[in-house]
Amino acid sequence: MTDSSKLAVSREEIAATAQLIAPYIRRTPVMSVDSGDFGLDAGALQLKLELLQHTGSFKPRGAFASLLLREVPKAGVVAASGGNHGAAVAYAAMKRGIPAKIFVPRVASPSKIERIRSYGADLVVGGERYADALAESEAWVARTGAMPIHAFDQRETLMGQGSVGLEIEEQAPAIDTLLVAVGGGGLIGGIAAWFGGNVKVVGVEPEAAPTLYRALEAGEPVDAEAGGVAADSLAPRRVGQLMFPIAKRHVEKVVLVSDEAILQAQTALWRILRLAAEPGGAAAFAALLSGRYRPQAGERVAVLVCGSNPANLDFTK
Repeated sequence: MTDSSKLAVSREEIAATAQLIAPYIRRTPVMSVDSGDFGLDAGALQLKLELLQHTGSFKPRGAFASLLLREVPKAGVVAASGGNHGAAVAYAAMKRGIPAKIFVPRVASPSKIERIRSYGADLVVGGERYADALAESEAWVARTGAMPIHAFDQRETLMGQGSVGLEIEEQAPAIDTLLVAVGGGGLIGGIAAWFGGNVKVVGVEPEAAPTLYRALEAGEPVDAEAGGVAADSLAPRRVGQLMFPIAKRHVEKVVLVSDEAILQAQTALWRILRLAAEPGGAAAFAALLSGRYRPQAGERVAVLVCGSNPANLDFTK
C-alpha cells in the first residue's frame, strides 16, 4: 500500500469515524446485478446503494462526523449546498438538537429545498451557483460565529464519506474497480484514502462540470465549467484542496460523461431496477452505460449510486 501519512486523512481515522457515526447512519446495501440487463457485456456488477441513506444521499456521513468530532458553538452550524449537503446538515442538526442555517443557490431542485425545510433548518435561497451560496455562508459565519460544515473541503467530511469505502470493502471485498461520481471531491477523496490504491478508483464527472478532470490536467485545483443536468450536486466550480493530493495518488483516472448519457443512465436505473437516482447519483453508472469506461475481461466492477433526490424522473414509465 502507498504511504498515506502525509494525506489529509488516514484509514485509521476513517475507521474511527465510521464507528462514531454508526448509530446515526444507515449501512446501505450492495446489490449484485447482471450487466446484460442493461445491454452490457461486463458480467456481474455491484451497485452500492448509497441513495438509500438518510436524506437520500451519502452526505449525512460527513455531516454527523462534523457534529460529533467538533465543538459546536451556541450559534449552531451553517452550510452552503447545492441541496444534498444542506439536507444532510439540517437532518444531522435536527437529530442533535442544534440550530442550522443553510444557504442554497437557485439552481437547487425544489424537492431538495423542501427537504431541507422539512428538517427545521433556517433556509436561504439565492445566487446562481454553489459558489454564491458558499460566499453567503462565509459571511454568516463572520457575523455570528456559527460553525461552518463544508460540503467537501474539510477533514471531518472526508473521514465521514470515507466510511462508504469501508462498507464497500466489507460488503464486496473482491472488486477490482469502483466508479464514483465527483463534484467537490469529498466522496471520492474519502473513498480513495480508504482504499489507498488497493482498488482502482475511477472518477466520473459530467462534461459540463469537469472539476477534478481540469485539476488533474493543471496539477492543482482550478476553476472549471459548472453547468449541466447534475449542476445541483456535481458542479462546485473546483475540487477541494484537501482531497486533491489524495486524488493525485489514489484515483486511477477521471472519465467525462455527457448530460445525455447521465439522463439515459438515470432512466435505465429506474426502468430496470426501480432505483430513483438523481442525475448526480446516476453519473457513475453513465460511464459504463455510455462506454466511457470499458471494463477489461474478467474485471470486477462496482458502481456507487450516491443520490436519490430526482426532480426530473417520470415515475409513470
